[in-house]
Amino acid sequence: MRRVLPLLLLLHASAQAASDAKSHDAEASTTPETRDVLLRRLVARVALAQVRKQDAAWHPDQRDCAGLIRFAFRSAYKQVAVERLSTPLWRDGRGRPSDFADAEVLLQHSFQFLGRDDATRESLRTGDVLAFRQEQDAGPIFHLMLVVRPEDRAHAPARVVYHPGEKGAAVRTGVLHHLATEAPLEWRPVPQNASFLGFFRFKEWMS
Repeated sequence: MRRVLPLLLLLHASAQAASDAKSHDAEASTTPETRDVLLRRLVARVALAQVRKQDAAWHPDQRDCAGLIRFAFRSAYKQVAVERLSTPLWRDGRGRPSDFADAEVLLQHSFQFLGRDDATRESLRTGDVLAFRQEQDAGPIFHLMLVVRPEDRAHAPARVVYHPGEKGAAVRTGVLHHLATEAPLEWRPVPQNASFLGFFRFKEWMS
């Protein structure tokens, strides 16, 4: 992804990430959780950790918007359900199991479309994805953002975490509501934006 969102969306990312991570740690140690809830929690923790410092285990050649999602999901499964990784998490362009899938292929074969409206945005959970398609002279470019939503919604807003795609770029975060109301139209997750493809959820988490 070559185009970068304005810095105004990057709201105290590091402080928020640290706070969220501490909250996750405390909750995980005191509350029995189902596998899916733990997976979502760990996806959030891994993604937010990349805002502070990108993990050396995340290969530099894989650092883009889709790479962040692949890395966060795989890291979560390693901690909670490593047996699931006996086969790859993703599907390639032909629908076959694969360790690699770019943003477009992830949307086509591994994620389920949820909708594009405000009601869907309010129902998003951690691990869901916002997807955009920007038309360029060389062809369309797809961009994904990962949703991180606290389980206690009264205490913190839903956020997006994303890699802008440029080599060496930092992972960024911002408040989802601000993205929908303050970003340039081409980056707003709203029905009026033709570049916004919609909200998506990992197919294995649809139940």
